[in-house]
This record gives sequence, structure tokens and C-alpha cells, in this order.
Amino acid sequence: MTKFRPLHDRVLLRRLESDSKTSGGIIIPDTAKEKPAQGEVVATGTGVRDEHGKLQPLAVKDGDIVLFSKWSGTEVTLDGEELLVVKESDIMGIIEHKSAKKSKAA
Repeated sequence: MTKFRPLHDRVLLRRLESDSKTSGGIIIPDTAKEKPAQGEVVATGTGVRDEHGKLQPLAVKDGDIVLFSKWSGTEVTLDGEELLVVKESDIMGIIEHKSAKKSKAA
């Protein structure tokens, strides 16, 4: 297995596949699908240095599910798997899954 560690403020992502069917039940062919803009963080760089030379760590960590700009990054293939290297600034946010608690109406 090839090990890859991004440098500085770069992040290695695995794209998460989008559903091949719409909520109405229409099947979307592979040729019409857009590349997903959601991914899982596989590896992160060490961060960037601020104007005082202090290392600023990245806000994302391995395993985070993130949304990123559609046309960002560089596609790479490692061990037969297609991955994406993006700058942290191309990541728009981290998706946090919280369990939905239903409150009882009084």
C-alpha cells in the first residue's frame, strides 16, 4: 500500500458517491451524474505558518466528511483508487451528523 501525506495546507479526499436515483425514483445514468462535491478526509498536511512563524494546524482531520468546491483540486490515483488533493481553503465546511432527537409537544 502506498502511503501519501499531503504537505502544508493540502488535504487528501476520497469522493463520496452521490445517489444514482432521485427522490422521485428517476434513475440517473453515470454519464449525466456530476462529480460529487462531498468527500471523506483521508490525510491532511501539517498546516501553514502564520506571519510570526507559528504553525497553524488545519481545521479538518482524518475521517471528517466535508463539502468542497466542485472544480477544485488535483485528481490522483493511488493503489488503483481515485483520490483528490485540495487546499484547505477549497473546503467549504465539515458535515456533522447529529442524531435527531424528537421532542414531545406539551
